[in-house]
Amino acid sequence: MTFVAQAEGAVTRETFWTISEVGEVLFYYLAAVAILVFLYGVYERFARYARGTDDWFDRLNDLPGRVVSATKIVFSNQKQFDRDLYAGLMHAFIFWGFLTLLIGTTILGIDMDLARKLGDSFWTGDFYLAYSLTMDAMGLLFVVGIGMALYRRYWVRNERLWGKHTGAEDDLFIWSLFLLGVGGYVAEGIRIVGTGFPEFETVSFVGWFLADVFVIAGMTESLAVDLYWWAWWSHAVLALAFVASVPYAKPFHMISSYANVVTRDEKAGKRLPGVPEDASPDEIGYSDVEDFSWKDVLDQDACTKCGRCSSACPAKASGRPLDPRDVILDLKSYRESVEAGETEEKAIIADGGASVIDSSTMESCMACMACMDACPVEIEHLKQFTGMNRRLTESGQMDENVQEAMMNVFQNGNTFGDPDRKRPDWAEELDFEVPDAREEAVEYVWYVGDYPSYDERNKRIARALATVFEHAGVDYGILYEDEQTAGNDVRRVGEEGLYEMLVEDNAAAIQDCEFEKIVTTDPHAFNTFMNEYPEFDACEWEAEDVFHYTQVVDDLASQGALALDGTDLNYTVTYHDPCHLGRYNDVFEAPRDLVRATGADLYEMPRNRSDSFCCGGGGGGLWMDFDEEPKPSEERLREALEDTEAGGAVEKFVVACPMCATMYEDGRKTGGFEDEIEVVGLTELVAEALGQEERVAAA
Repeated sequence: MTFVAQAEGAVTRETFWTISEVGEVLFYYLAAVAILVFLYGVYERFARYARGTDDWFDRLNDLPGRVVSATKIVFSNQKQFDRDLYAGLMHAFIFWGFLTLLIGTTILGIDMDLARKLGDSFWTGDFYLAYSLTMDAMGLLFVVGIGMALYRRYWVRNERLWGKHTGAEDDLFIWSLFLLGVGGYVAEGIRIVGTGFPEFETVSFVGWFLADVFVIAGMTESLAVDLYWWAWWSHAVLALAFVASVPYAKPFHMISSYANVVTRDEKAGKRLPGVPEDASPDEIGYSDVEDFSWKDVLDQDACTKCGRCSSACPAKASGRPLDPRDVILDLKSYRESVEAGETEEKAIIADGGASVIDSSTMESCMACMACMDACPVEIEHLKQFTGMNRRLTESGQMDENVQEAMMNVFQNGNTFGDPDRKRPDWAEELDFEVPDAREEAVEYVWYVGDYPSYDERNKRIARALATVFEHAGVDYGILYEDEQTAGNDVRRVGEEGLYEMLVEDNAAAIQDCEFEKIVTTDPHAFNTFMNEYPEFDACEWEAEDVFHYTQVVDDLASQGALALDGTDLNYTVTYHDPCHLGRYNDVFEAPRDLVRATGADLYEMPRNRSDSFCCGGGGGGLWMDFDEEPKPSEERLREALEDTEAGGAVEKFVVACPMCATMYEDGRKTGGFEDEIEVVGLTELVAEALGQEERVAAA
């Protein structure tokens, strides 16, 4: 043996105890092979990323800052704890246990192959004792985490862990980790028996416990010496096989997930990539695997099949044919099959016929970003979904109802198809004149939006906001008939050309005014004005110049301009976070502050803030018909009535988005909630608190 037996009383142990010199050489040979196989696989993976098309912006800018931020996200396991405490604890135990064992093995390797070759071993005395205690403690944490994973997967059979892409690879991964963790302790326990229970080994408390169990079961010291060889080699071979397999199977997520977090777009989903000016119709969207950018491929490789996106998706919950996880993994599976020569190429997406993704799947997407918010590895689903929608648009396969809405926008500047001269009609019956921002300098250009301008129900919300502004003396004005659809959802259904036309027209109309800030009624307009318009040369304002009305009115209330102190509406209400206001742009507290300022009693639904459940109207859903049960709006109203701490006492369902108002008014009718709860705009609630409800109602 290379390492002589430890001196009597020495606080350490032999690394290759009972292993012959030939066995030691064989181990180093197998280790070298495993590492070479690992390195080649990693090289092949990253070489594939290099063959992908360039992404639309520099994802490696400020690389040190990106690495620090990603390390914080990954090492804290913060995304795993979101929405699921059990899974967060489970993954934290596995992550930190595995990382500690990896570091411990590396330290041992440094001692064996450097320190002992160059001089004395440092793996002795107090260092050895601290090392052994740490490894046993963190290794136990690792095994507990794996046990939690096995319990949830095979005993509870958590639904989100099982899908069309679940297979032997997933079973092999989890059981390999379990055997690695348990096998290490078994070998340790046998070694402690075989070396006569050295007193200092009590720090290896798990191994010592197993050694006691083995002795009770009849294991003798001589039997332990014989068994240790088998235990050591089985553990070593499994560990080396695991290392070699990392780049070729599910364990690669340990690398790809971190890389994906490093290269994430902080505004992913909030803003979407444009289309190159010289792109032909055939080059817009995804036609084949060569159209995937390197980040698209990395997204696909980073997916761990955890199903968090699936469980958060309101489209899937409503029975629409969309599972975000399946879309990402379908694309990955097809790409790998094509690159391996195992399948013929076909359309990435199509309306009928042979395709990887059916058009109905993408039409089901609400663009709510729940999948992206839930994803622990920062996969940018919406970017890839929009790419497929663009292909449908360019190939003339867009949903007929959406096509009609897009034609209305093209011809009339609004999704209703009404003449632009009717856009300001909502203000005619007010007992004051709404200022014209085109004719006088204002602090705020108020972008009213399509639904508050043309939809009868939402006109009340617009009139209420105008009344609040007037009451507070806000210096504002509107664009009257020069306003057009903002285009947020036009872009997300794939009509990029029409969207860019709207950007130019709206930017020109707003910039013809003399103003300081922009305020919107609609969170969808708020998002695209703030996060997307500034990406275009036609736009001269900055993101910080754009506000949603809840932010402006909340500031007015906090400054005393609304005189809400002492008001008491005495309603029991709940508030729904619109996706584009909350999850997209983190505006959570301003609307709640306003609700409380009215004196209403606010009760939260379980799914609130970034976990809010979409109304179903985003991503073009407002313009389409779906066979779904229940509708997202119906499910959300049920949640308001049954799942808040107020129970069935909730009287009003408060919304801060015109699209949400439309969807929930529909849900009240189709779900049979008309006699149980009232849908009210936040502007209407504030106007009532100010004693101005009669002015709004009279109009």
